[in-house]
Amino acid sequence: MNQLLFFSAFLGVFILLNMYISKRLIAKLDVSERTKRYLLIFLIINLIGIVCYMLGRYYVNIINWLYFLFSVPIGVLFLLFCTAVVYDISRVLLSFAPVSDSRRFFLKKSLDVASLAVAFTLTLRSLYEARFVKVEKVHVEIKNLKESYKIVQLSDLHIGGLIDKEFVKDMVTRVNALAPDVIVITGDLIDIDILHAKETVGELTNLTSKFGTYFIVGNHDYFQEITKIIEAVKSLGIKVLENENVYIGEDGEGFNLAGVYDLMGYRTKTYMPDLYKALDGKKESPTILLAHQPKFIEEVSEGVDLMLSGHTHGGQLYPFKFLVSLQQPYISGLHKHNENLQIYVNKGTGFWGPPMRLGASSEITEIVIKPLALL
Repeated sequence: MNQLLFFSAFLGVFILLNMYISKRLIAKLDVSERTKRYLLIFLIINLIGIVCYMLGRYYVNIINWLYFLFSVPIGVLFLLFCTAVVYDISRVLLSFAPVSDSRRFFLKKSLDVASLAVAFTLTLRSLYEARFVKVEKVHVEIKNLKESYKIVQLSDLHIGGLIDKEFVKDMVTRVNALAPDVIVITGDLIDIDILHAKETVGELTNLTSKFGTYFIVGNHDYFQEITKIIEAVKSLGIKVLENENVYIGEDGEGFNLAGVYDLMGYRTKTYMPDLYKALDGKKESPTILLAHQPKFIEEVSEGVDLMLSGHTHGGQLYPFKFLVSLQQPYISGLHKHNENLQIYVNKGTGFWGPPMRLGASSEITEIVIKPLALL
């Protein structure tokens, strides 16, 4: 039922975006009617590709190269929409410009060509950027911490489709090369039925660290059978933090690692986050909290020194960053929330939807937490 609602909502949005592009970009271009028809046919084919992508992600198994072709149209549509918005505003402003008709016609033709060229260039650039997963190195000073620890954070893998066994295998190799003390996975692990992802998820058993691997669920994990996902992750020897905490390091020298369910639990009325329970019984040491969505920080008043989140993908495609910022207080990177609490937001190790990123590279985060240097 959740998948059907998700599918219907996204399809409705995509249809509206197509209508805007056709009415406010294609219809306004100074090109032949034949060219406009070709562009409209492209939009229709692009929309069919999006429908095939949604069906392939949740209902039908398709081969990877075809899945790739079906996934790209989502990014193409979004970049075309952003182009259409800028084009629409520029066209209106141009109509009021105090220039001659011949000059205005020349500028309008230039705008037409430039808009299509920019959309095409950004599409190619975003496909190129998505090929690389960067290692982001971050140092965080924490008050009352006795020893330094290296935490490697993974987030938003969205296993399924293009995030396959080879992708995860390569990621595991890179993580292990960092020699972490702790590995954390901050949600949105799987985007397909766990039965179809077991072999890929199984690669996570090869993750190695001094104190183990820890996982919390994200909102997308609720779209599948979350109970089965939790059980599958546990079967790999990975500790799932379910509104609870563990102690990392030698007694008195380490830190508390806590984790909560995702905010999606409030909507589903199951697996709801409970910070009070997650912090119950923790030791008198610094505390790091794993919470999938950055906006969970609004529920944190005390008892936490550093929160690690994901969810935002850093916007994934640059213009989308501004929409994400309307919902989330932090989009990516390290921030000081208040005098006692910091937050780091991972941009996502994988991607959702199209294999495209623009101004928001995929990342594996190497976080070194160290004692606060006293002046």
